[in-house]
Amino acid sequence: MPVRSEEAAAHVRARAETSRRLKAGQALLHKLTLQRLEARLPWYRSMSAADRGWVVVLANSGIASFIDWYRDPDAQLRVVQDIFQSAPRELVRSVSLQQTLQLLRVVVEVVEERVGDLARPNEQAKLREAVLVYSREIAFAAADIYARAAEARGSWDARLEAMVVDALVRGDSVDELASRTAAFGWRTEGSVYVLVGRAPQRAAHKSIDEIRKAAQKWAEDALVGVHDDRLLIVIGGVEDIDQAATALSQFFGPSEVVIGPEVSTLAEAATSAAAAGWALRTASARPIVARPVHARDLLPERAVAGDTCAVRELITSYYEPLKSGSGQLLDTVAAYVEFGGSLENTARSLHVHPNTVRYRLRKIADLIGIDPTEARAGFVIRIALVYGQLSEAGQLSNLNKSP
Repeated sequence: MPVRSEEAAAHVRARAETSRRLKAGQALLHKLTLQRLEARLPWYRSMSAADRGWVVVLANSGIASFIDWYRDPDAQLRVVQDIFQSAPRELVRSVSLQQTLQLLRVVVEVVEERVGDLARPNEQAKLREAVLVYSREIAFAAADIYARAAEARGSWDARLEAMVVDALVRGDSVDELASRTAAFGWRTEGSVYVLVGRAPQRAAHKSIDEIRKAAQKWAEDALVGVHDDRLLIVIGGVEDIDQAATALSQFFGPSEVVIGPEVSTLAEAATSAAAAGWALRTASARPIVARPVHARDLLPERAVAGDTCAVRELITSYYEPLKSGSGQLLDTVAAYVEFGGSLENTARSLHVHPNTVRYRLRKIADLIGIDPTEARAGFVIRIALVYGQLSEAGQLSNLNKSP
């Protein structure tokens, strides 16, 4: 028999003997690995019992897979399938890539320390080399697994984000939105606002990721989406909505940017989105509009266009408080706006002194929060009075209720 064949046969026998020793020592390797994990890795000790169990499964699977491969070195290294498939996909979220590599280092250390017991002297160098080759393959496989998971998670999150934005625009019910937002993973429990404006031209378009990162500098959570020709930014847990909206206005097109009313949860954000959408469509009816502008600042225009939420807000915020007070306040402000803000004509129609009218107007400003002597406030009050009177007469039932 040729010398080379004898050497090859001897090597096969020696490797088979080492494989048997590895198999016999597998339980001990598992035990030592667990002890080392407890002693070496603080993040492992702080994990839940369920996650710790899966980390142990991952480590043990790595040892078992190495032993199988060492027995048959010509077989393909099935690192990904043999090791990472044994744990749930959610573990990638619980254990970072860095932690996975630390886990790998512990397993390699345990096996290397036992090389003297696991292989005869003439096989020990080959066993150490095999451990290094296998650990390198695991490291590459882990990096690939985490990269794929991040890509898949990013794609899934983007789809969920788009679904939530579409649901907001459609005005889905609170219950429907609650289920969608729960899947998305919205964390903040603070107030929520929806910013709506025209989407920018393609030349000025920024990526959704870029806009979201900018929004997250101002808020705890942010959703971004483009629906038709509109850009929506939903932010939660923001401290100063006016500053945030002003900073984020750069990402919208050149027309108006509207801040929807505050709501308490993301599931209720359809209300904010609807108000902002109505305000965006009707902002051109107001000669001078700030950028950004609050949807509430366009209540009359929204109401005239058919926004029943704006109609109700006008009635409840302005008409009803005036009506529930003394009849003098409602009559006074109605006469004042009817006579174009003339104190004399108002006083004459009410048979009172102009100073009495002034006094009542101050009381009205304190009651409803806007001063009827200012031009814009007078217009808001006049529209509120019209809708309040129509509501009492039962003439509002046929208004379009859809945003």
